[in-house]
This record gives sequence, C-alpha cells and structure tokens, in this order.
Amino acid sequence: MSFLPLTVDYEERMYAAGRFPGGFLRREGRPPEKAILTGRLIDRPLRPLFPSWLRDDLQVVATTVSMDEQVPPDILAVTGASLAVLLAKIPFYGPMAAVRVGLVGDEFIINPTFAEIEAGDLDLVIAGSPEGVIMVEAGANQLPEADIIEAIDFGYEVVRDLIQVQRDLIAELGIEIVLEAPPVADAPLGTFLQQRATEPIQAVLKQFEPDKTVRDAALDAIKDEIAQAIAQLPETDPVRLATTTNAKVLGNQFKDLTKNLMRRQILDEGRRVDGRTLDQVRPISAQVGRFYPNGFMAVGCSIED
Repeated sequence: MSFLPLTVDYEERMYAAGRFPGGFLRREGRPPEKAILTGRLIDRPLRPLFPSWLRDDLQVVATTVSMDEQVPPDILAVTGASLAVLLAKIPFYGPMAAVRVGLVGDEFIINPTFAEIEAGDLDLVIAGSPEGVIMVEAGANQLPEADIIEAIDFGYEVVRDLIQVQRDLIAELGIEIVLEAPPVADAPLGTFLQQRATEPIQAVLKQFEPDKTVRDAALDAIKDEIAQAIAQLPETDPVRLATTTNAKVLGNQFKDLTKNLMRRQILDEGRRVDGRTLDQVRPISAQVGRFYPNGFMAVGCSIED
C-alpha cells in the first residue's frame, strides 16, 4: 500500500440539539453536505501530520453529542480529532488545533456565532501545528490583504494555546508518542535498488526529455531489468523473498527511489526533468470560440509541450 488509509467522518445527531427524527422510522438519514464538508475540514490538517511510513488503517469519527445551536461545532471537532489521535498513542506530529476567526466591524472574534458570521465581513478557519499554520479556509467581503494576514496571526495565537493545552494533558497522563518507523522487512530490496538502479535512473532523468511517455517507457525498461535480475537470485535471498511475499513492493520502492533522485536533481541543478528551469512554465495559449444561441460561449485552452 502506497498511501495512508485514513477515513474521517463527522456525524451530527439530532439529539445533540434535543430533537428526534419524526416519521415512522426514527433513524438518522444520510449525512448532510455540511457533515461531509466538516469531515474534509478535519482531514486536511490531520493527514499531513502522520509519519510518511504509517500505513495502518485509521478511522477518526467525530460525533456531536451536545451542542450550542448558536455556535458552529465543526471547529471543535478538528481539535478533538487531534486529541483523540494523541490519546490513542498513534504516531503523530501533533498536537494540532483549529479556530474560526470572524470580523465584525473592526474587531476580530474567535469562534463567532452564526449571527456574527452572517453579519461580519470574514469567515476564516485556520488550523496549525507547533511548527506553523497548516490550513487556511476563508470567505470574505473583499478585505485588504493586510486584514487577512492579521486575522491569520490572531487566530494562530489561539491555536498555540489549544496546542499547549493538549500537550499538558498528554504529559499529565504520561503518554509518550513514538515516531520512529518500525523495522522494514524489505530493507535489503531498497539497498539492492540503490546499488543497481540509481545510475540508470539518473541517466534517464539527465536526458531532460520533454515527452513524459518517453521518459516513463525508459524507466519501465529499467524496472523490468531489475525484476529479471531479482528473479535470477536464489529463492532464499532476502531481496527475492521481499518481492515474492509482496508483488507491489518492487514497483513502490522503484517509484520512491525515482522520486527522490528526481527531487535531488531539481535542487542540485535547478532544472526539471523536462528541461524547464525553476522559474519557467509551459507555453499556455487560449482561444475564444463562438457564442451559441443559449448564451454560452466556447473557450478553448491548451498547454503546449
């Protein structure tokens, strides 16, 4: 598996506001759009803080069991998700917290009510970790850039306070988060790839081929040669055993090695793999089409290779 299988759900229960579904079937229906968007709001700042090596199935479920109908509960769910991950002792580069910043008149407000959001000129959600701001989501009535920056700084000060509260709690409970990656079973395969595939991959990347299909075909040929070399190893060899137990491990390791070499080349030489410099973009052309009777206009846009 080449990604973190993280699922984030936000569930609102009607009994949280002292109500119950009417009708014959007194059950909750499908999640509303607001619940889906809140789940994404939790996912965006949470996901990047998990270690890159983590591949365990994770499910974070935020359930509103009681709420003040005057204040949106979604922001509390973001901070609560961070605290839940810490209490579960899951490897996590947290804590993380979020607040909503409103602007009514000339005054910034932390976690404004629905009425204040409606009457104000700003609805900004900011999430951050100890290292800085992770996510900003905002809607505003044409505010100056200086006001937005000031709102972000204002909100991050409160985020830092929420982060410290979480740190104090896990310290009081004696929870220690372990971030070191467990031993990798296919480590011999990674060493084998570095020794056998590094130079061929670098040779392909240094050609600065603008056609991605040509470059991918050359890399696939190198991967096939590596696979054939591994197939000729003894059956008890650790490198061959790694590819036998997991058919996808060779492709994943080869992709990671290629990505690292590509990034290193860009940083060292200042050129992308297609030959463009760091301040150069592809030529972009646009052409306006004709107007149709229904009032729509056809517009074409293409990026030239």
